[in-house]
Amino acid sequence: VQLQASGGGLVQAGGSLRLSCAASGRLFSSYALGWFRQAPGKEREFVAAISWSDISTAITDSVAGRFTISRDNAKNTVWLQMNSLKPEDTAVYYCAASTRMVASSVAERYEYWGQGTQVTVSS
Repeated sequence: VQLQASGGGLVQAGGSLRLSCAASGRLFSSYALGWFRQAPGKEREFVAAISWSDISTAITDSVAGRFTISRDNAKNTVWLQMNSLKPEDTAVYYCAASTRMVASSVAERYEYWGQGTQVTVSS
């Protein structure tokens, strides 16, 4: 599976961005998908994940109520809708795919990673 993330950019605090991650591979629908982020000087952290069946999602507390993860298996795409952005959301955002099928916050459970897209939120 190859993942291509896009949609990052520069936005003012309070604004919105929608990240997309397009995947190649015919088994996309069987993978759980996740978004992680890494800010300068910080460790990579979990943001959100969605199960293969779109039944369950997981989201970290710091973005709950502001970010939403969704997927369309017919389009081989997962999205991260980010609203009410804050300067502390500034990071490189990575999409990832896991053959374990269930939504997980554990980065080590994801075998495939995209190249990352930069999100910068100005105050």
